Amino acid sequence: MSKTPTLYVERFTPCQRIIHLMIIVSFLTLAVTGMTLKFAMEGWAQQVADLAGGFAILGALHRFFAAITFLYFILTLGMLFRFWKNSGKTMGGFIFDPEGLVPNLNDVKEMVATLKWFFGGPRPQYGRWTYWEKFDFMAVFWGVAVIGSTGLALWFPEQASVLFPGYWLNIATIIHSDEALLASGFIFTIHFYNTHLRPEKFPLDPVIFVGSITVDEMKHERPREYAQLVASGELENLTSKRGPTAWHLRVATVFGLFVVSTGSLLIIAIITSMIRYLMRH
Repeated sequence: MSKTPTLYVERFTPCQRIIHLMIIVSFLTLAVTGMTLKFAMEGWAQQVADLAGGFAILGALHRFFAAITFLYFILTLGMLFRFWKNSGKTMGGFIFDPEGLVPNLNDVKEMVATLKWFFGGPRPQYGRWTYWEKFDFMAVFWGVAVIGSTGLALWFPEQASVLFPGYWLNIATIIHSDEALLASGFIFTIHFYNTHLRPEKFPLDPVIFVGSITVDEMKHERPREYAQLVASGELENLTSKRGPTAWHLRVATVFGLFVVSTGSLLIIAIITSMIRYLMRH
């Protein structure tokens, strides 16, 4: 008896995966260089600086990958614009689509249902995007607006001083530093856990790198999306017998584990540095 072939569903297009790869590389580099500069007097920070070739090199890397951040932000806006045009919906209908990326009342209900699930209730019927994925996506816009704008002011202080009083640069330094610390703490703990470190995905969920999941995974993880695709007749058009190759999975796993490990080590270094600071004061 022949074995039923495994069917795959594409969750992320090549364009989406490339943009997310840009986000991963740029954010990780910005976090490592930025936190090393923030905690420059700590032993681990000095070791990182020595490995990179000095704090001046770290500063240059930080500015280069800040430019990459603005680039992927522009590409993301362009991708969303294309999705909107292809959807045939009004802009309001696209933005506030119940299955879209903007949080809505149903996400609040799913959040409550998730908390009940943790204590023995039924698993929520998640759709295309979960509430925490929507939060992560919206955080990109907040991060670029707050961290990016203050970073630009610090990068070009003379030009910024033409528009704002000089003391605003001191405020920008505090906002940029503290918001970056908050973003690093969130990504390297909450985001890592939700995406990779939860029991059913540990130690890594490769979907953002390989792009597809099996139909069985979709049934289990996103039953509402699966039911919607079946009802609309779209599932058959989206499925394929062609899944990620072993080589693709291997590269994705090695790279993903490197990112998760680096981010986790950075969080440990930050926490120990802050504890030492509190003990000294």
